[in-house]
Amino acid sequence: MFRRTALASSLFAAAVSAQQAGTLTAETHPSLPAQVCTASGCTSQSTKIVLDSNWRWLHDSTGTNCYTGNEWDATLCPDAATCASNCALDGADYAGTYGITTSGNAMTMKFVTDGQYSTNIGSRVYLMKDDSTYQKIPLLNQEFTFDVDVSNLPCGLNGALYFSDMSTDGGMSAYPTNKAGAKYGTGYCDAQCPQDIKFIDGKANVEGWAPSASDKNAGTGDMGTCCSEMDIWEANSVSTAYTPHPCTVDGQTMCTGTDCGAGDDRYSGVCDKDGCDFNSYRMGNTTFYGEGKTIDTSKKFTVVTQFITNDGTATGTLSQIKRKYVQGGTVIENSMSDFAGIDASNSISDAFCDQQKTVFGDTNDFKTKGGLARMGERLGDGMVLVMSIWDDHAADLLWLDSDYPTDADATKPGIARGTCATSSGVPADVEAQSPGASVTYSNIKWGSIGSTFAS
Repeated sequence: MFRRTALASSLFAAAVSAQQAGTLTAETHPSLPAQVCTASGCTSQSTKIVLDSNWRWLHDSTGTNCYTGNEWDATLCPDAATCASNCALDGADYAGTYGITTSGNAMTMKFVTDGQYSTNIGSRVYLMKDDSTYQKIPLLNQEFTFDVDVSNLPCGLNGALYFSDMSTDGGMSAYPTNKAGAKYGTGYCDAQCPQDIKFIDGKANVEGWAPSASDKNAGTGDMGTCCSEMDIWEANSVSTAYTPHPCTVDGQTMCTGTDCGAGDDRYSGVCDKDGCDFNSYRMGNTTFYGEGKTIDTSKKFTVVTQFITNDGTATGTLSQIKRKYVQGGTVIENSMSDFAGIDASNSISDAFCDQQKTVFGDTNDFKTKGGLARMGERLGDGMVLVMSIWDDHAADLLWLDSDYPTDADATKPGIARGTCATSSGVPADVEAQSPGASVTYSNIKWGSIGSTFAS
């Protein structure tokens, strides 16, 4: 939803992405094996992870920073093309610099990592098929399952696992000036059309670059990068939501101006930034998710998301997105919605979204951008798995875990989203008070309906 605009690292005073490939640090992708399942069983895949290019050190051939703090070097980056030619991004020390570790089929992402040369805040990684290709996962008439431990994620932090309609090579074949590609985590996009990405379509985002007033490592340029996004999991120990975000464009698409949907143009852009979310607390069940609740967030649990089509085939139209949980060996169905005017439901459908938007008084941009059918078109083609941990410089994550908007009546349907205080989530506070926060994702599986978990 209102998010992912100020993810940053202060590595060598730079939180950046680039399109040239550097040679100062070897890039070694940590192993994170996933499984593909059928009714006959599951088969392990030799998948890996790669760090997003926006976190990597960006430098010229002598090791001089191309970007420092939240500003470009005017000599090395006077324009988009020159910057792409001058600057390279390098390999990553996943554990030492970014706090990302893997063990077997599990990955832990730390929030703040104090490295030898830097303090890193948050991170984002992608699942890879091999060292130069992101894993593409088709989801129509399929289910996706993973285990998660959010016990160490307090208010204001988001452990997000989701799908992005990215190119599997990171845009390398489409844009000749991109010499780094998926090996170095390039080509990101999502439905927020983020304008803080340093390189888009092989060009530096230097035109119109404005340093952030609240984030010493981030800024925004004239270009954004848009694509459909399926939020499987946005959560901390207090609240969770899953949300489809359809866009009218296919795949990663650069935007400028109105198409990016920034500010007052939110509903004039090419993507549905709000999406249609199912947050159990927001839907009226305040005892379902949280520490000691039905889904006890003090312990690890399994999240199952099923993508149901109208005809039960992988070529049908997406008609429903269902959620189940497994904890302590028990399968737990998602909570039911509990508001007058919304039919009792524990899944996302077009009818649910229409009713929810009406009752909550929200703009139904989900329907305008094509709803589930449009989302299904992109899911059927296959999307790239993204995993991250971050805080929110735009809205303090209150849209997920508190009352939002903060000046609205919290008793009004759709305003209360969790038990966090409306004063919580300020990034400076979260970073100072919860530097040791972390999330662990594990046991990733996808396959035919009912094949990825013991029912």
